[in-house]
Amino acid sequence: MTLLTPDQLEARLREIGAERYHNRHPFHRKLHDGKLNKAQVQAWALNRYYYQAKIPAKDATLLARLPTAELRREWRRRIEDHDGTEPGTGGVARWLKLTDGLGLNREYVESTDGLLPTTRFAVEAYVEFVRDRSILAAIASSLTELFSPTIISERVSGMLRHYDFVSEETMAYFTPRLTQAPRDSDFALAYVREHARTPEQQKEVLGALEFKCSVLWSMLDALDYAYVEGHIPPGAFIP
Repeated sequence: MTLLTPDQLEARLREIGAERYHNRHPFHRKLHDGKLNKAQVQAWALNRYYYQAKIPAKDATLLARLPTAELRREWRRRIEDHDGTEPGTGGVARWLKLTDGLGLNREYVESTDGLLPTTRFAVEAYVEFVRDRSILAAIASSLTELFSPTIISERVSGMLRHYDFVSEETMAYFTPRLTQAPRDSDFALAYVREHARTPEQQKEVLGALEFKCSVLWSMLDALDYAYVEGHIPPGAFIP
């Protein structure tokens, strides 16, 4: 791999998102287009909760390794966005309101007892990736947020249009993410553009984004196989 300019590197990152981001996954298309029943939407929300709940833990592992107060202040904001600054606030609490609105028992959701095995393995692999890889790779893995406003707008508009068991209050998790995700991705992209200075570092950055896209894609693969094709594994949520 030859050394890319920052603009070329950014273009390659955006190509990865265009090809691999999970808005292209068949399960997302079914969710957005109203092709799922309530039980299948419940399964999606239940499994996605584990990802949402682990995001602040993932960010905390990176926060502990950041070398400057400036970087730590920036990354700490992500943890506050998800965990909130007091009980009942933040993205994780809003996701629980979504699962509440879908009729799932909150204790059951928080227990994570009904997760698909692939969900658990994929999310934990992401936490371990951020904990163990370089700071540059860890930050680059967050760049799926470059593409999240598109999937959020599709998801919210589609679900509100097609499902009578979904309301604007149920979907309130997503509204702050329309501003938080671009803010966070702007910072991460600027960091990667500045610090990926060798072909090896640029390859690492591109691989990190590919890995994160694979995490999100594999979670939807598992949902499709279990709840659309009907192969629910032992111990997983049964509608």
